[in-house]
Amino acid sequence: MTATGAAEPDLHVTTDSQTLVRRRGTVLIVLASCCFGTSGVLAKPVMDAGLSPQQVAGVRIGLAALVLLVVVGLTRPSLLRVRRTDLRLLAGYGLVGVAAVQLLYFAAVSRIPIGIAMLLEFTSPILVALWVRFVRRTVLPARMWIGTVLALTGLAMVAQVWQGLRLDTLGLLAGVGAALCAAAYFLLGEHGMTTLNPLGMVTWGMVVGAVAMAVIAPPWALPGDRLAAEVGLGGWRLPAWVLLVACAVVSTALAYLFSISSLAHLPANVASVLALVEPVVATSLAWLLLDQKLTLVQVAGAVVLLGGATIVQLASARVPPAETRLETGEHPGD
Repeated sequence: MTATGAAEPDLHVTTDSQTLVRRRGTVLIVLASCCFGTSGVLAKPVMDAGLSPQQVAGVRIGLAALVLLVVVGLTRPSLLRVRRTDLRLLAGYGLVGVAAVQLLYFAAVSRIPIGIAMLLEFTSPILVALWVRFVRRTVLPARMWIGTVLALTGLAMVAQVWQGLRLDTLGLLAGVGAALCAAAYFLLGEHGMTTLNPLGMVTWGMVVGAVAMAVIAPPWALPGDRLAAEVGLGGWRLPAWVLLVACAVVSTALAYLFSISSLAHLPANVASVLALVEPVVATSLAWLLLDQKLTLVQVAGAVVLLGGATIVQLASARVPPAETRLETGEHPGD
């Protein structure tokens, strides 16, 4: 007790509460990364059957938007009400964080090796960290920078970026654009969590993304015979449309929901690094289900990546919440 009789704050309880919040956010972003990591093994057999990457992305986002609209509309319709002040944020989130990031990544893959494209897109944690440091003027622990660089080094090993390296200006620009959009996804999502419900934000973000994708890859132009064709996944033979539905529900709707929810508990710079678990999951599933072998370097890279992500998570525990999150609800950079 103080001299005035007022109770002193229980710092132990506060610390335990912050630890619980960080753990919840970590579990959510890891779940999101696992869901996102399934997209490759679900989409590749469908693309091998004849659908273009743009068509697969369009179906993936469109079905996810439809599922979310129906589920939310029937169970929690109040979440579909949007304030006018949130329209710009939702439009940016849907156009940049949902549609553009996938389109640019696919454009990069079509012109440069997939390992290089993956590495370029997943440089987003550094872009987020730079935004936090120089736009928000938040001083980040040195260990957070070390962990980020270590995680990206591990990613380069997993992607084996040195194989088939060739210079293609448009492909490299598309990869850089995908990284910028991925960074914007985390920053917009973090800001949205100050005023919006995660389920409502993801639903309307998917709707906006689906409309944008419908312009680029019209759903009425989808080849019905290829959607019905049987494709292989591991030891199973399934219709292509079944894999697309699974990709829409697991790799898109659930993945985005878990990811955006994590930003209510973790700062964007931490969540973006922990999201680097995704390529490890994707590579492992490709090994298990598509018989794509892992090299010793890739296994070592996965260990390095996870080690770097762990360092970032431990370093974030030492940063006061006021320095790592937008508790006031201000827009990043305002």
